[in-house]
Amino acid sequence: MVLAISTFYSDRIRCSIDIVGPSNLVTFLENTEAYRRDLRRVEYGDERDPKMREFLERIAPMNNVEKIKKPMIVVAGKNDPRVPVSESDQIYAALKKQGTPVWYVKANDEGHGFQKKANQDFEFYAEAEFLQQYLSK
Repeated sequence: MVLAISTFYSDRIRCSIDIVGPSNLVTFLENTEAYRRDLRRVEYGDERDPKMREFLERIAPMNNVEKIKKPMIVVAGKNDPRVPVSESDQIYAALKKQGTPVWYVKANDEGHGFQKKANQDFEFYAEAEFLQQYLSK
């Protein structure tokens, strides 16, 4: 949801925090673990159907990245079994390439959300610094 708001309502926000967000539901479905794919297709739509695929591609924040104008911090776990880390990698790379201020907090030893205290603390302080820099100005 954060990525959608950042894409389509950028004029209404100052910055955003994207935590394990799918940046394109097509690539999300294609790269998610096979055992989860059918359940996610029921939830988001089946990317194998040409009309659904076209719709999902059209609304994907990744395919509308030029509309993201406000600073973003992206948070992901490298071992996330629910949302492939490639979703965060691609939005981070695209934002960086176009010059949108973007920070990336990726934990190599975490999955879907940070569970380890040291990683939680790092995420908290990184987000606090990010918000102080972009929200309080």
